[in-house]
Amino acid sequence: MVAATPLYPVRGSTPDEEQRVLLQGVSWATYVMLRDSIDSPGIRMTYLTGKLEIMSPSRAHEVEKKQIARLLELFCLERDIPLFGYGCTTFRKEEGARGLEADECYARGGDKPIPDIALEVIKSHGSIDKLEVYRGLGIGEVWLFEDGEFRVLELQGSAYTSVGASRVLPEVPLVRMACYAVREDQHQALRDFRDELRG
Repeated sequence: MVAATPLYPVRGSTPDEEQRVLLQGVSWATYVMLRDSIDSPGIRMTYLTGKLEIMSPSRAHEVEKKQIARLLELFCLERDIPLFGYGCTTFRKEEGARGLEADECYARGGDKPIPDIALEVIKSHGSIDKLEVYRGLGIGEVWLFEDGEFRVLELQGSAYTSVGASRVLPEVPLVRMACYAVREDQHQALRDFRDELRG
């Protein structure tokens, strides 16, 4: 007897794939209820005017974003720059109907209602324009990290513009930090970056 081939074979995901689901026509109240009831650090939600994307980040995504966070925090500690970290806290605004969790976000100087910088590590592209969500939330800078390089976007008026360096943290050597962010040995990368900063 020969087993039938399924019409829609179920394929297991690998740790290096990001899983995304896009829902349309989701009310603000439903989004808030879902976000508040799903207590899982492995689930990210992006909401923009009735569209809700639910994403489970890949292992590679999480490794890179964590290493970048460690490098940035190390830099600020070594240079005595006060940095307030929010991790991947949910920020949302009913007016404008938008909300999301950045990969990491920070404010310079201390706690603020809205962070100064949001970090986005890009391993795959979603269906919702996250920059539009960030714009509506009033996040001043978005740092994109893709293919081993940083790109800094600054909110100027009603749109983000690519700029050469961060205005919030102009001291941060993003090119050097990118080199350490992609190293396989995280501990050694942090030690080497620290030694470079102290050298």
